[in-house]
Amino acid sequence: MPPLVSILIPCYNAAPWLAATLDSAFAQTWPHKEIILVDDGSRDDSLAIARRYESRGLKIISRPNSGAAVARNVALAASTGAWLQFLDADDLLAPDKIAQQLALPAAALTGSYILSASWTRFTQTPGDADYPPQPLCTDLSPVAFAITKLERNAMMHPAAWLVPRALSDRAGPWDESLTLDDDGEYFTRLVLQSQGTRHAAASLSYYRSGLLGSLSRTKSERAWASAFRSLELTVTRLRASADSPVTRHACATALQRYLYEAYPAAAACRSRAAVLVAALGGSDLSPDGGPKFNFARRLLGWKLAKRLLLARSRR
Repeated sequence: MPPLVSILIPCYNAAPWLAATLDSAFAQTWPHKEIILVDDGSRDDSLAIARRYESRGLKIISRPNSGAAVARNVALAASTGAWLQFLDADDLLAPDKIAQQLALPAAALTGSYILSASWTRFTQTPGDADYPPQPLCTDLSPVAFAITKLERNAMMHPAAWLVPRALSDRAGPWDESLTLDDDGEYFTRLVLQSQGTRHAAASLSYYRSGLLGSLSRTKSERAWASAFRSLELTVTRLRASADSPVTRHACATALQRYLYEAYPAAAACRSRAAVLVAALGGSDLSPDGGPKFNFARRLLGWKLAKRLLLARSRR
């Protein structure tokens, strides 16, 4: 019997995009699937839209708003599949996304590897997507994955993965204390406890970008603290797996990038990050931005240049 795949969808105020997301889940050519949506206290029509899919087999769990990580853990606890497909309520899967991943050679399907797919960003419809090379879209060892992620600030959005339940059970649930980059922490934790990633190049998922109010664009003090905690956990786990000049450089680079990006917010977290960068041997990463920022920082220094540009953007 082919394995059951659980498609797990956290949903909060996703009414404009939810039907397309659910359609892409039900359109999966892999026939052995269950689809579970956790409505996390939506205040729009998300729950009503989801109800239209109950007759097709959608399982809905409605709960008070507690955050995406909590919603994913609730869906995970309710699922029974041997493989887990996390899918945000505004993203999309190509129809054969799961089937292509489960068509990988048998050695990749032992439950010891986490499977990746190709992915691309889009804003309105998949037709406007571009397909830039993604540095994590390849077979990687656990340590090579973490180094690439930290050095190059690379990402994989949740829908690109297909996770064996055995690996998820071993790595533990989503960290519910995190709000920003909870997915980066979770999947890096899984990879570091696996034998590595195996990539299905023909498998494709779509990451919706440019949404106002999305968590990934949130810059509150709480969000910056969450981003730092996620990074700190990843640094600690990578160094526990392999503490070398290469891994220390990758960790210092990611922490230095956080210092540049968070400034002038998150003073306490930036202070801790600076201590870690120094302990890791320092970083050669330079601050970078658009042409206006780079021109201003050469004249005024990067801190004043960033403050000036932030002030202008708030007018």
